[in-house]
Amino acid sequence: MAFATLLFTIVAAAIAYFAFSFSQQRAINYADLVYAQTHNCQPAPILEAEGSYLGLGLILRTFRVAKEQRLLHFFNDLVRSTGIWTFEQRLLGISGIDTFEPETVEAVLSTQFEDFDLGERRKVFFALLGDGIFTQDGAAWAHTRALLRPAFYQQNTDRMLDEIDGLVWKMLRDVPEGEEVDFQPLFFRLTLETTMSLLFGKRVEGGNEQRKKVEMDDFAAAFDEAQDWLARRGRLGGLYWLIDGPGFRRSCRIVHRFIDAAVEEALKVKDVNEGEKEGYSVLGALLPETQDRKVLREQCLNVLLAGRDTTACLLSWSCRLLASHPQTLATLRQEITQICGTDTCPPTRAQLKRMCYLDAILKEVLRLYPSVPINSRTASRTTTLPIGGGPDRTSPILIRKGQAVAYSPYIMHRREDIFGPDAAVFRPERWLEGNGRLFAEAGWAYLPFNGGRRVCLGQEFALLEAGSVIVGMVRRWRAWKVAGGEEAFPEVGMERQKVTLVVSCAEGCRLEVRR
Repeated sequence: MAFATLLFTIVAAAIAYFAFSFSQQRAINYADLVYAQTHNCQPAPILEAEGSYLGLGLILRTFRVAKEQRLLHFFNDLVRSTGIWTFEQRLLGISGIDTFEPETVEAVLSTQFEDFDLGERRKVFFALLGDGIFTQDGAAWAHTRALLRPAFYQQNTDRMLDEIDGLVWKMLRDVPEGEEVDFQPLFFRLTLETTMSLLFGKRVEGGNEQRKKVEMDDFAAAFDEAQDWLARRGRLGGLYWLIDGPGFRRSCRIVHRFIDAAVEEALKVKDVNEGEKEGYSVLGALLPETQDRKVLREQCLNVLLAGRDTTACLLSWSCRLLASHPQTLATLRQEITQICGTDTCPPTRAQLKRMCYLDAILKEVLRLYPSVPINSRTASRTTTLPIGGGPDRTSPILIRKGQAVAYSPYIMHRREDIFGPDAAVFRPERWLEGNGRLFAEAGWAYLPFNGGRRVCLGQEFALLEAGSVIVGMVRRWRAWKVAGGEEAFPEVGMERQKVTLVVSCAEGCRLEVRR
């Protein structure tokens, strides 16, 4: 009798719970409907995945093309085939919005910033990155951003440029001439060292340098593997937890141990945030706020992710394109000679700022291969996007609380109606035509470093670092040859790409160089 009573109570409670949930959801749906009518919303077109039940076919195809390292090429073709720049996707019963329309992206990142947050991205990234600037929202994010901003003031970036020059000279000195060299891992190593300096300030000298190099290489391999896992988790959205395993956790542990050791080593240097010579360090800014080693590790790791990977990818793509476009390389060399002369000293900030053609090259590389090719936000409350709905796609569309909005600078940067009929072609001159009007006209269609309040803090430093490296390479080597011939350098966008949080070339950056 007691068991029957208990069973009845459990069943009754379950029925009551589901009834309450159902009625609550109906109330939410009704409120959303009223909100949509009040704001004159119309539905966005739905992306129909042919032969796909609940979007499962599209998910499986996405994983397949990702394995083939043609994910962005697939997405770009898919979007272009629809002729629609904002649409709804339904995957496993979950509705999301994909947009490649500058006006809607501006709303998400700027004019309606308070309506959106990171959503599931925090959970996807947390195992590796923890609680840092790229996983924080609200007041915590704003506080962290304010702490980190001084790292990118001119005084500190000038100090960093001096250090970069020494590291670049060392890298170039060790490159053999007339042999095939993959510059991509060299760039990743270079940007790792410069970002470590930005994070921790002056290095502790001495010790076993070979051991430190091995530890750094082990860290880099684990960091890359962990990002591969994050990319796969991110493709499943709310089902990210299905992608996990001992390999992922092992990589995270290696990364965490390396950063923990770097923090402890940096703390051996007295007055880490004092003295003009050492300048500002991220760690030095964090120490007055907290001594918690886990917090220090997570904040530093977030900055390291941005500083290392984005600039290394920019350098790799730039050198690939320069080597395969000899006239562009020749024009750049002429500009460098005009501004720097025959002086062998590293370029100054002022000289780099005067190099308009170099600036156009970097703009064009970032157009074709933006630092973060795919991004998203999640509605923190029910809201709207300004256009994309209705038959003519000019009406507002309803965005429900918890609904994800994805956008892709990679795809948006290839829109022919914005960047011209040759948008798929590498042509830096487009940024110089009409006194550089394209940059102003493109507006929110061009997002090499994101936009709005979360725009990349280090974008100027990244461009100065990349420019300094490229100038050093152009001045040192007159002959750049594509290793492997044309087959190794297919048309722009047709190469195999490794997409994690950034996009790098799966074939690397293989060149033969001579003086």
